[in-house]
Amino acid sequence: MNLTDLSVVVTGGTGGLGEIAVSAFLAAGATVSATHSARFASKVAEFTSRFGDAASRLHLFEADLSNEGSVSALSDQVQAAAGKIDVWINIVGGYAGGTSVADSSLEDFERMLTINLRTAFLGSRAAMRAMLPRKTGRIINISSKGGLHGSALHAGYAASKSAIIRLTETLAEEGVSHGITANVILPGMIDTPANRAAMPDADRSGWVAPADIAAVMVFLASTEGRGVNGAAITV
Repeated sequence: MNLTDLSVVVTGGTGGLGEIAVSAFLAAGATVSATHSARFASKVAEFTSRFGDAASRLHLFEADLSNEGSVSALSDQVQAAAGKIDVWINIVGGYAGGTSVADSSLEDFERMLTINLRTAFLGSRAAMRAMLPRKTGRIINISSKGGLHGSALHAGYAASKSAIIRLTETLAEEGVSHGITANVILPGMIDTPANRAAMPDADRSGWVAPADIAAVMVFLASTEGRGVNGAAITV
C-alpha cells in the first residue's frame, strides 16, 4: 500500500512492536515520527541507521507518554517537523500480573492504568486536537486479547486494556462526523525479543508476529481502510 504524503506518529516506536511498525510505514512511503524514552537516547543514531535511505523520513522524539505536557509538546514537535499529523498509533504499554485482587497494592493497579490507559488517552487526545481542524485522520490503539475478559491474577492489566477498547469506541463516535476514524488492535502474545527473554521455555507456536500486527496498522491507515471505524480487531 502506498502511504506517501502521510505523516504517522508511532508512540513506543523503538520497542519490539514499535520498530516493526516504523519499518512497515517507512516501507509504504510515509513520514514517521517515533517516540523513545530518555534511557534510549544514546541508541538513537544506531536505531536510525537500521532503515537505510528511508531514515530521511524518520523523526525521533523523546517523550513520556504518561505526562500531559510531554505529549502536548510531542504533538507540536511532530507538526513542526512533518507539517501535520495524519495517523497516530498508540503502542506504548506494559504488562504486570500474577497477584490476586486481594493481594494487589493500589500502586501496582494504578501503574497498569497509567502505562496502558493514561498513555492511550493522552495520545488519542493529542491526535484528535491535531486532526479536528483538518477534518481527517486515523487513530490506532493497541490493546490486547486480554482486554476482552477478566482473568485471575490480572486485574490491573485486564481493566486497563479493556478500557482502551471503550476509549477507542468513544473516539470513533466523536470523530466520525469530522473525517476521523479510530480503531483498536487486540493482539495475542506478541513474539518480541523481550517476551522471548521473559518466557524462554514457552511454546511460541501461537505467538503473533509483530509484522502481522503492523500490516493491520498499515491497512487501517490506508485509503482501503477508510471505511473501518470503531472496530476491535483481534490478531
